[in-house]
Amino acid sequence: MNKLELRQLLEEGEGYKIEFKEALSGLDKELVAFANSAGGRIFIGVRDDKTVKGINITNSLKSQIQDIAHHCQPPVKIIFEVFKNVLIVEVREGGDKPYKCSSGFYNRLGPNSQKLHRDDIIDFFKTEGKIRFDELLNLKFDFKKQFSTEKLRRFLKLAGISNILPAYATLANLGVAEQQEGKTLLNNAGILLFSKDLSRVYRQATFTCALFKGVEKVDVLDRKDFNDDLLANIDDAMTFLKKHIPVRYEMNGEARRREIYEVPLDALREAVINAAVHRDYFEKGANVMVEIFDDRIDISNPGGLPKGMTIADLGKKSVLRNPLLADLLNRADYIEKMGTGITKIKRLLKAAGLKRPSFESTGFLTITFTRPAARSAKTVEKTDSKTTLKLPRNYPETTLKILELLSSHPYVSSSELAAKIGLTKEGIKYNLNALKKSKVIKRVGPARGGHWEVL
Repeated sequence: MNKLELRQLLEEGEGYKIEFKEALSGLDKELVAFANSAGGRIFIGVRDDKTVKGINITNSLKSQIQDIAHHCQPPVKIIFEVFKNVLIVEVREGGDKPYKCSSGFYNRLGPNSQKLHRDDIIDFFKTEGKIRFDELLNLKFDFKKQFSTEKLRRFLKLAGISNILPAYATLANLGVAEQQEGKTLLNNAGILLFSKDLSRVYRQATFTCALFKGVEKVDVLDRKDFNDDLLANIDDAMTFLKKHIPVRYEMNGEARRREIYEVPLDALREAVINAAVHRDYFEKGANVMVEIFDDRIDISNPGGLPKGMTIADLGKKSVLRNPLLADLLNRADYIEKMGTGITKIKRLLKAAGLKRPSFESTGFLTITFTRPAARSAKTVEKTDSKTTLKLPRNYPETTLKILELLSSHPYVSSSELAAKIGLTKEGIKYNLNALKKSKVIKRVGPARGGHWEVL
């Protein structure tokens, strides 16, 4: 530990593997929480607000802490490190879980030590022994060739952390790297976020996004597979959703218009992030799926619910399949608070006047968003024997782009439209037929040699 490392740790704040304590009160619960989780470090002499108060480090103080660790059941193994007037207590992951202190059992949930109640303890026993994918070191990952400095910089910027340390020291502080025999090794959480090309390491981390015609998985209008890194996958999935979900605009007197999507984007984003964080990455034969149908949007992840959880527990209990990964996304501000995603989704849908989401857990956990009933493509008004067509204001972005291209390039072919818009030919055909049926466009002349007219 040196001055720069401590400075960066203070900037990062408390996390899944970092705890600040001003004094020794409540130390026993932090010790067992780390022992029951993946281990961590407790910085004694540092306040919760990240200021260094310091503490008088003596042999008597160390003996007192050793006694606290020894009186846990079973005893917790600790190692001391001293930096000036800060005492660092390193707690290794316990090999004889669960660990208990005088006030009960605790586990680490993000930056907090959470007390386990009766049902939590039962769940803990059920799930204990299962290896956590995100915490496993990957000995085959070539750090020098496959690690991306740029992706680490992007993460630090999102997390508001200064990039002042060598990459290894920063990664170690984040809990994603270790050094063994002079080699830097990343665990899987680090690889999911900082690999140059994730598809070369873990194909199962792919996000598959698809747009279907109708309400069944028959006719695919558009499909994309994303697997750059986990944050990019989330962002790319949201871009796909924005591309195919109808949006309307409201002018409220401000300089910028307000975009209102058919289904709130923040609710969809929560579901996409939940799928990324909670999927079972040991399952190599399935991807996170984002599927758009005429009547619904399904977002699903392999693995179903963690053992001990039921559909009724969603929004009430939080069992993290990949706790280190969740902590890192929390630091990058992708997750506001652990365990609140489902509640936020329900609140956003209610505010938008939409139905509550439905859930299904088989081999996958699927959350389904019901799309609003399709509005009529035209409204007919008779005035002096004349018919006026009113276009709805909530066309998808893709449809608007097609109309713009047809207006500016009336002789454009379907193949050219597909290339410019990023849809399949079948997807372009579907949109053109819908627009013709709604009398928004018409074809003038033959299929070859004719042109489009926007009415």
